[in-house]
Amino acid sequence: MAYEDIILQCADCGCEFEFTVSEQEFYASKGLVNQPKRCKPCRGARKSSSRGGGGGYGQKRMYDAVCSNCGCDAQVPFKPSGDRPVLCRNCFTR
Repeated sequence: MAYEDIILQCADCGCEFEFTVSEQEFYASKGLVNQPKRCKPCRGARKSSSRGGGGGYGQKRMYDAVCSNCGCDAQVPFKPSGDRPVLCRNCFTR
């Protein structure tokens, strides 16, 4: 199949961006049938926000705890059940 560069409009910012021949070939090689909806800057911003920036995506809930080793206050990414010791960051890395 012969591809040509296509100009698309970003769903987020409304700017036009180019969907190049090489990008189209890559999409086809991965079995993707839909064209991208976002320009590269908006895709990058969306990806970084899903890694802990906003929207609740990628954000781990932290729980308050007391370190079993040194007694300091700590925050851990799991809900302490009380049947196992919980360590603060400093004690854990030692």
